[in-house]
Amino acid sequence: MRTLVLALSLAVAIALSACGAAGPTTSVPAASGGSGGEVRSNVRFADYAGTKACAPCHASHVATWLESPMHNMTRSIAGAEVKGPFDGRVFKLHEDTAKLETIDGERYITIDSKRNGSGKYKVTRVIGGHHREDYAGVLASGGGDEEMVLPVSFVYATNALRYKGYSVMVKERPGLKAGPVWGETCIFCHNTVPYLDTVLGALMGAGAPGYQGEVVDPLLPSAKRAKYKITSETALTTAIEDELARIGAKKTRPTFKEAIAATRRSFRANHLVEVGIGCESCHLGSAEHVRDPKVKPSFEPKSDGFTVELPNASRAEKLNRVCARCHQVLFSRYEHTWEGGSRKRSPGGSNINSGEARDMMLGHCASKLTCIDCHDPHAPDATASLRKLAAAQEDALCTRCHTNLATNDALQAHSHHDPAGAGARCLGCHMPKKNMSLDGTLSRYHRIGSPTDPSKVLLDRPLECALCHADAPVSKLVTTMEKWWKKSFERGALLNLYGDLDANVLLATIERGKPHEQAVAFQVLGDFKVRAAIPALAGQLTHPYPIVRGYAKRALDEIAGAPVPIDVDLEEAEIEKQTRAWLGSLPK
Repeated sequence: MRTLVLALSLAVAIALSACGAAGPTTSVPAASGGSGGEVRSNVRFADYAGTKACAPCHASHVATWLESPMHNMTRSIAGAEVKGPFDGRVFKLHEDTAKLETIDGERYITIDSKRNGSGKYKVTRVIGGHHREDYAGVLASGGGDEEMVLPVSFVYATNALRYKGYSVMVKERPGLKAGPVWGETCIFCHNTVPYLDTVLGALMGAGAPGYQGEVVDPLLPSAKRAKYKITSETALTTAIEDELARIGAKKTRPTFKEAIAATRRSFRANHLVEVGIGCESCHLGSAEHVRDPKVKPSFEPKSDGFTVELPNASRAEKLNRVCARCHQVLFSRYEHTWEGGSRKRSPGGSNINSGEARDMMLGHCASKLTCIDCHDPHAPDATASLRKLAAAQEDALCTRCHTNLATNDALQAHSHHDPAGAGARCLGCHMPKKNMSLDGTLSRYHRIGSPTDPSKVLLDRPLECALCHADAPVSKLVTTMEKWWKKSFERGALLNLYGDLDANVLLATIERGKPHEQAVAFQVLGDFKVRAAIPALAGQLTHPYPIVRGYAKRALDEIAGAPVPIDVDLEEAEIEKQTRAWLGSLPK
């Protein structure tokens, strides 16, 4: 193995969750090192103890964690709470169908596809549980035991079934098909895996083949990436050989490419530390700490074979990188990012769920604010608690550092809005809701900045002030922003974005925007029930990105006050037929 220093961030896809593994939860292997100090190794399978080993000393944390949606990200169907309608419900995509049913206490999904044929699958795993459920299963007869990802999701917010892939920016799919193989794609990102297994590509460096737990740090600017440095080729080779032998892929002195290929081919559920996201997904291997509590666990990887060097050593940097092991992705191969960026070149912030920690590291508060300042990692539903915060509590997350804005007078002078109203909330302007969430609505954008940042005004649509001022034209909002905050924005760039400075920001975004920008405009127009937007929204019900099409449909539902009778999962001609019929039924 060659020693390489690779600027790839600790935000590695350290796939933390596990899906069905026996894991070292009952016996703790002997650890190297004496009492006191910090754990010496926390990246190998032998370094992990499992969540249950934490319970004797941390009972309350373990109890709430075991009930949390994050821990239950993946679970065996046996004994799992399942909300999906396995009552004979049929989901239709174009001309294909998937039937969900329960037979003799077992759940099945039967796929009937004109293009891909038919198959009846016995559900073995439930994936997710906060916003939606996905499923994996095996052929009910004669198909072996290879678990396949099944093509149907149940979305809680809409109480409806949806094609699984349509939670990300992918284009239309021709029909329903089981796959890919769960053990080769989903297993690392939704389960607790030894850290070493997830960083083989980072350790190899340039030219590393992709695999299910690959690091996504190239999507960060080079200055913000971590550096993976091999400190002992002998120690690292031994650790990798041991891990490959453990998963049944024994090989002497493997190259990184061989180790990656073997890991992808051989790693299965029984090789996980544990099913779902365990304590050590964040805290890393803690067997040494369990054996001797005086040995403190570490959020940072510890190995005698390699080191990980961060761009800076602030507390916020270290903690946010823990969350970013998973929450720094740009789902699918969709090219565009916020701030006019490109996935392949100078990427900006992500426009879809699960990139929050990466976006936080790109923003203005990256050196001071941590994910856990807002999200309690041990709470059973931290998101619900966060949404219940009063305005003063919400603002206090920011004014503990920005003390000059803590009074009502200062807040009014800064925001130019009533300090008691929504327009003065810190998060409303600096973490606006413009990211597509797993529940089909918009969630907060975590790259903290200002709506007056030139990159946001001149490279993004819609203007963020339009998220509250849905009826405003471009010229009015920009002129007001310039007056209040003493800035100047180039009119030619704005004209290129919107086509007409007197145009309504949101309607112009529908006409000229990128797909992720359009989705934001759709929801805001729906939230404000802008009836004048109905023709424009109706024209987007055959949008080439199904997830964006869904935002247009829900906006029409909001404006109409009830679900409109249009099924956007049908063939395009049928969608257009249903749309014409509905529009024709509206009062003149």
